[in-house]
Amino acid sequence: MIYKFKGYTPVVHESSFVHPQAAVTGNVIIGKNCYIGPGAAIRGDWGQIILEDGVNVQENCTVHMFPGKSIILKENAHVGHGAIIHGANLGKNCLIGMNSVIMDDAEIGDECIVGAMAFVKAETKIPNRSLVVGNPGKVIKQVSDEMIYWKTAGTRLYQQLPADCHESLEAVEPLREIPKDLPIQEDFYKTLQAFKNNK
Repeated sequence: MIYKFKGYTPVVHESSFVHPQAAVTGNVIIGKNCYIGPGAAIRGDWGQIILEDGVNVQENCTVHMFPGKSIILKENAHVGHGAIIHGANLGKNCLIGMNSVIMDDAEIGDECIVGAMAFVKAETKIPNRSLVVGNPGKVIKQVSDEMIYWKTAGTRLYQQLPADCHESLEAVEPLREIPKDLPIQEDFYKTLQAFKNNK
């Protein structure tokens, strides 16, 4: 659902997809080819939130901040299932792992990878191309070309998803029996291995 708040109506580019069970509120700007999954909450009630082109915010994520702050998730940022971005800025083509928490005034550099369940403390500055893990999150090494290629390939899958959702997603009543002719899932999406093979 899209909610106006104190005169601010979210701006969502027509190529992007916000799931009906997500909540986007207030001063939020969503660029091209972005995917917002079910259960995600993007609350621009206390400040502006900008998602640049190609960003995905997956299922059950929260993007919010303290009053008076504004934040940017830069182009191709990838926010994994259940992550919380609270008053932090994300660099270009970074990956925030599942169930991670990125706290206020943290800065995640371009092409960083934050591991699943990491906790990045407030005001932490993470340099470009860093791999961050743990609680508190610490840089353990630099992100390799192969790692960033893998990350970029995964993000491309999410950038294809908005068009597919616009085309084919619909609310239906469930079937009560398994059809005898139920087809095997088609190979709609290239696997990450296929992306690697097509470098």
